[in-house]
Amino acid sequence: MKKITLSLKSYIVLVIILAVLGIINVFLPQGSFLPSQELPASKPVLALVNAATMFILYGGLGFLGLKLSQKLGFANIWDVKVTNKQRFLIPALIGIGLGAIFIIIDSIFSQFHSLGSLPHPPFPTSIVASAVAGIGEEIIFRLFFISFWVWLISYVILKKKYQNRIFWIITIFSAFAFATGHLPSVMMFFNLSTINELPSVLLYEIMLINGILSVFAAYYFRKYGFFAPVGIHFWADIIWHVIWGAI
Repeated sequence: MKKITLSLKSYIVLVIILAVLGIINVFLPQGSFLPSQELPASKPVLALVNAATMFILYGGLGFLGLKLSQKLGFANIWDVKVTNKQRFLIPALIGIGLGAIFIIIDSIFSQFHSLGSLPHPPFPTSIVASAVAGIGEEIIFRLFFISFWVWLISYVILKKKYQNRIFWIITIFSAFAFATGHLPSVMMFFNLSTINELPSVLLYEIMLINGILSVFAAYYFRKYGFFAPVGIHFWADIIWHVIWGAI
């Protein structure tokens, strides 16, 4: 029987943490971040559905992405060539810096439309939400999305050619998909029915903030392994959503 690698063990632990946090999040106050409406099922049922989705869907797609990223030669989760400073400290510092930049961007852009600043989950939900986003969104938009499409286009279709060019093209598409995925929650918060009601300045801000995060996460994912984008995303959200959101 083939021995389970440390990288795979670490990935499994991350998925388990994601599933557990998905359960906890259901029972935490959501404040005005989500519209108040009757739940489609009881909270325990929603918690179990949440956990199953995280574990099966996110876990399965991420596992595929992990295997494909290894085929492409991306840094593994516990790559021996990557130091813990590169794996944890540098991403944390980048995330903190990005969080501060997001605060500045929002403070400027919010002056040019009537809806005000972007919404934040209430504390302490914001802490759990930061961890869920840091793991879950990075699994989908970096570990799976980038690895799959770079593998399919560069490795399979183009016979292992132009990987670097394809990587950056896919990174741009990943950033666009990631930013677009945040539009529904913003629209719900501001009680908007269609995207046409969203001020252009606010739309640009959402695309800019999430695009910047995506590019940094993608670059360091390939260079330092999957812990790096998780760290960048988590610490950016801690500054942006947890600390700034509580002020």
